[in-house]
Amino acid sequence: MASTERNTKTRRNFLKTTAGAATAASIPVFFPQQKTLAQESQSKNDRVAIGVIGAGGMANGNIDTAKQWLDVLAIADVDSDRAASSNQAMSGGKAQVYEDYRDVLDRKDIDVIHIATPDHWHTKPLVEAMLAGKDVYCEKPLTLTIDEGKLIRKVQEDTGRIVQVGTQQRSTFPLFVKAMAIVAQGRLGKITRVSAAIGGAPTSPAIPVAEVPKNLNWDRWLGPAAKTDYRWMADKAEGHAMTNCHYEFRWWYEYSGGKLTDWGAHHVDIAAWALQLNGQTAGPLSIEGKVEHPVEFKDGVPQQRDRYNTATSFLFNVAYPDGTEMIIRDDTDNGVLIEGEKGKMFVNRGKLVGAPVDELKDNPLPEDAISKVYKGLPMEHNERRAHWACFLNCVKSRTEPISDVHSHMKMLNVCHLAGISARLGGRKLQWDDQAETIPGDELAASMLARPYRAGYEIEMG
Repeated sequence: MASTERNTKTRRNFLKTTAGAATAASIPVFFPQQKTLAQESQSKNDRVAIGVIGAGGMANGNIDTAKQWLDVLAIADVDSDRAASSNQAMSGGKAQVYEDYRDVLDRKDIDVIHIATPDHWHTKPLVEAMLAGKDVYCEKPLTLTIDEGKLIRKVQEDTGRIVQVGTQQRSTFPLFVKAMAIVAQGRLGKITRVSAAIGGAPTSPAIPVAEVPKNLNWDRWLGPAAKTDYRWMADKAEGHAMTNCHYEFRWWYEYSGGKLTDWGAHHVDIAAWALQLNGQTAGPLSIEGKVEHPVEFKDGVPQQRDRYNTATSFLFNVAYPDGTEMIIRDDTDNGVLIEGEKGKMFVNRGKLVGAPVDELKDNPLPEDAISKVYKGLPMEHNERRAHWACFLNCVKSRTEPISDVHSHMKMLNVCHLAGISARLGGRKLQWDDQAETIPGDELAASMLARPYRAGYEIEMG
């Protein structure tokens, strides 16, 4: 039986029998004094069977972090060398290796999928994994477009699958989560402005067309994206390659959103989380900014196709209904500045500073303050391990994880809007948060989605 036919039958049967069942399961509440997931796994020896789609550095790091709970049974990657290397690192060479990820989804002995592909390859396997009855840990940013996010949220609601997004800053103790507890306790008062400084993308010279390595299926790597030449050149100064493929895909709008969705998915997420904890539940009204690109753009399309093309510098102003403002910028110290009527604080991966933080010495947070903003979920030390512990516990308990698809897409819509504005020269865009569309700008609205290349459409069953 063909892989596509097998997948279609599997997903159709799953939707008939179990759609919504997971959401009806009992939802226990966990607090820090309870056993951690690591302790539970060690005592019960109930390890999780997992399949990995995308065998790069992120996948290797994640599996190494969570290996005390996982058994990797299958790995899919379009680069046979990377797949073989990851197989040794993740399973001692014991996992089955595939080129087509759908063979992983077909396996009934795999409960959980980890997706660590390039950004343009996130949505298709994620949707199909949920329809196949799998829970998923997917790297950020979850989508390449806003419309992909609508589909993901709909399928997650219909299937009840557990999906954790790899925005591990949401599991960083004590910095980011402590900062959110300070916000939730009202220590800053009403927030008036949040600023996310995320740095700009690098530039490159013209990168020549190169022969595709024998170990790489370039057509499948491109997948839903338009057919184009493989490009590669050595960068002796930086000690790595310049390419439109592995890792460097981040600096091409064809496959990613540059820093606006790379680091934006981290720091804009924290800024949006702070607004939500401060009572701001609505999305933005508008966005506009100043932006610089290394290539010329016409109607949102880069005119030079042989070099990195994402924004190198930018300053965006995002307006919210109550007058709150979000700033997304490339300059200043990488991190998130949160300003309120009672004070301000700054947080990044190395520090948490500001008057509200200093005041904790004399007026500490309530004992349960951090647990409350973390949804009462178990807490592990080490941000990556904590994020995986959260996910795997939620798989067991059928509880919404700390980085769910709905809050993630509400935040990521802002990043995508910044990207659309950037590709149109920073022009002002209005945003209808209810309809999730850009009114009054036909060109900008057309950029809410991108066509999938024939043969790589999402298989809905």
